[in-house]
Formats: sequence, structure tokens, C-alpha cells
Amino acid sequence: MKTYNDISSAIFGFLMAPFGYEFAAFDLLLWPVVMGVVALQVYKYVSNQGAIARVKSQITMHLLEIRLFSHDILQVLKSTVKIVGKNAIYLGHNMLPMVVMMAPMVALMVQLVAHYAYAPSPPGAVELLQLKLAPEAGVSAADVTLELPKGVSLDAPMVSTPDGQAFWRLRADAPGDHVLKVNVAGETYEKGWAVGGDARQIPVKRLRTWEALLYPGEAAIPAAAPIVSLEMEMHTRPLAWFPEGEFGILMWALVLSLVAGFALKGVFGVTI
Repeated sequence: MKTYNDISSAIFGFLMAPFGYEFAAFDLLLWPVVMGVVALQVYKYVSNQGAIARVKSQITMHLLEIRLFSHDILQVLKSTVKIVGKNAIYLGHNMLPMVVMMAPMVALMVQLVAHYAYAPSPPGAVELLQLKLAPEAGVSAADVTLELPKGVSLDAPMVSTPDGQAFWRLRADAPGDHVLKVNVAGETYEKGWAVGGDARQIPVKRLRTWEALLYPGEAAIPAAAPIVSLEMEMHTRPLAWFPEGEFGILMWALVLSLVAGFALKGVFGVTI
């Protein structure tokens, strides 16, 4: 996961925001359309286009049977059963291209989230840093210490819970890309905190499990580490007329890519 996050961040760090992070509209319009075009190419070369066209034609034929023989209940039932069966076949033809294109589409959507979902904390803000310990590691909050850089101060003492979580309330005294250092049982783990300045990629979570793939802004926590996650409370970035936050950007990218795909399927000669 760490290697994947490093590679994907390097690639998309170069591709994203060619005109600067303040021009979010460019990426939020361009990349979902690119996703739709890529999906069309996957459908064209991975799916059985002839079989999809035939089964769609058969479904249409059975729908016409229902309309033409609506007075014949038995025929309507037969045609309905056939439609259900043909729809199952149609879905089966779509499974392979959906699986193939899932990885690149998810990778692109999480990069859009990483680059545009969050805003830097304003100077003077008080935010929460959350640490979750691995139950199997045999460590407790008593084994945890926090080292703060210049420009960040502790606003309240650490609070821990019986289930292995620790919380620090931190104050942003100065702008900058601060690095917080959490020491657990002799090992140090870093967590970024973006404060002030221009719009940019904002680190929010460092995770140890497969979920780290969904937050490529920072390196994944090593699998053998005694901690599961390090999270910094952050605020969503206002994006004018675009939906904001993780869910808003994901839904925007998904819907726009679908619209682009259906709008351009005739141009690329793809049967969906």
C-alpha cells in the first residue's frame, strides 16, 4: 500500500492542478470526462459488443410482445420471464468491463478527493488529532507521546479511551505544512497538518489497512506498526457550484463520468 500510494501520488501530483489548486473547476470537469472516455474504451475492447447488442434487441422484442399481446395474460407472463432472463444475461456481459475499469476509476476519484476535498486550517484554529492503537500490539495510551513542531501548540492535555484511542487538541499558531510526530513504544510516526496558505493537497488520514489506498495524501502506516490510524480533523473546501467534501466530489465525478460516457458512446461506436 505504501508503494502504491507513493507511485500514485507522484503521478497524479504531476497531472493534477496544471493551472494551480485555485482552479479546481478544470480538474473537476476534465477528469470525470476522461473517466467516461476510458470506461467507453474498456467496454469496447473488453466486453462482447455483439452479444450485448443481441441481448438488448431481444429485450426490446419481448417488450413489444407485451405491448402487442397485452390481452393475453399467459403471453405477457412468458415475455416478462424472458425479459428478466435476458436482463440477467445483459448484466453478466457487463460484469467483466466493470471489474476491469473499477481500479483506474477509483484511483482517479480518490486523487480528486485528496486534492480538492479539504482546505488548510486557518491560523489560530484548534483541531483534533486522533490516534487509534492496534489491539494486538499490546501498547496503551501511556506508551504514547506527541512531539509538536514550532508553530503548533497543545491546547489541552491528551485524552485516551479504554478502546485504545488517544486525542490531542492542537492550536495552529503559525501557517505552514507542519509535521506532528507521535512516538509509540519507541517508534515515531509522522502526521502532516496543513495550516494557512494557498489551496493545496491536504493530508487528512494516515491508515494502516487497505483503506490507506483511499487516502493517498500520505504514506500508509506499516503493516507491523502498533497503530492503526492517525487522523487530523479538517474542514471541507468550498468549491463554488461544485459539491464539496469527500462524498460530494465522489458523486460529482461518478455522475459526470456516466453522463460523458452515455453522451459519447455513439462517437466511439460503443454499445452499452
